[in-house]
Amino acid sequence: MRRPAPLLLPALAAALLLSACGTERADTGTGGPGEGTPSSATQVTDPGIDGVRITSVTIPSPSPSPERSVSVVPDRLPADSGISAAYEVTNQGTEAMTYTISVTFTNSAGESMGNKRETVRAVGAGKTVRGTVRLGVVAPGSSSVTRAVVSDVTKVPADEAPAETGDCPASGVRVFADEGDAAMGLRVVGLHLQNCGTRDYSVHGYPLLELLDDNREPVDGVQILKGSGEITTGAGPDEAPEPVTLKPGETALASLVWRNTTQSGTAVNVPYVRVRAKEGADPVVVTPGLDLGTTGKLGVRPWKRATE
Repeated sequence: MRRPAPLLLPALAAALLLSACGTERADTGTGGPGEGTPSSATQVTDPGIDGVRITSVTIPSPSPSPERSVSVVPDRLPADSGISAAYEVTNQGTEAMTYTISVTFTNSAGESMGNKRETVRAVGAGKTVRGTVRLGVVAPGSSSVTRAVVSDVTKVPADEAPAETGDCPASGVRVFADEGDAAMGLRVVGLHLQNCGTRDYSVHGYPLLELLDDNREPVDGVQILKGSGEITTGAGPDEAPEPVTLKPGETALASLVWRNTTQSGTAVNVPYVRVRAKEGADPVVVTPGLDLGTTGKLGVRPWKRATE
């Protein structure tokens, strides 16, 4: 006759008890905005902007309040809201394009509860690419998100788009613009030149610029100044250009400086700037969004070795 296993029932009971405790902890949540049981995606009918549109929005349903107290977990980080928007990008042109899209999540009054940017690279002519952007953590006490909209779209030829961080173009250098700084009508945007290759790279002088409109056609009537002294003294004194040789991993910095003052005349906005680090260099199209007002001037400062 086989002997019974005397520890089986106690072990099983302990396992069930631990499992129940784990389920209770998962159900309590952190009380953050948007937390709860995920709902199915709500389909969206939206014409979008320039071939980019939101197709659905997912907003989790709130969790019911717990019926009994549970142990407090200290120092818990804010939870992801679980809110997301599915989008699609359709290239209606004749060449591959890289898109940068901004998606704004709003409440029922249309107020922004958060904005997310997404880069969609090398969308072929006539092709559609789909993706999802997540809102992430929202501030405590924020209004409930009810919808998502495409708020801005820029697109540049794929072979002229700034290289993705971590990638190095065949030229051995990465050129890109930062988010810039704006104060009292003065705008300053940095241009960065990073030697990501294996050989030294030298520049001497100013970045070469071509201003482009929404259709990436040349913009006339804007004077590109060497230096920023005619625009402001707030960016520092103008300095003569000096030769800069970048070893692999080193970076040089130049800057675009302008004011958005608007007086009589038609204000000029320049969404795109084609940049060459020097004569003969491969072009890169950046999107600083130059709101030049009626000033008709853009200052460019020379390449200088970046300091940490």
